[in-house]
Amino acid sequence: MSVTRTNDVVLLEGAVTMETVPALLAELRSLCDANVRTLDFAGATEVDSAAVALALEVRRMRAADSGSLAFRNLPDALRKLIALYGVEEHLGA
Repeated sequence: MSVTRTNDVVLLEGAVTMETVPALLAELRSLCDANVRTLDFAGATEVDSAAVALALEVRRMRAADSGSLAFRNLPDALRKLIALYGVEEHLGA
């Protein structure tokens, strides 16, 4: 699991699960400043419901800074979970 930032995009790589989200969130808190515009899941190899919670929290963090956040390359499994929990409108998915 890793997080890398290139310009205004943060890329998640590896598993985004209950086991990894606490560490990912700590990294994202330090990386997601006002210049971050996109959270990219292209490198996510596994997701569970914790990935939904992570996306909601990062969106909330950016909103607190009066910023917006787009999500890119959401895995199908994550899209299904977002729909299941009825949070599409919160995540723009």
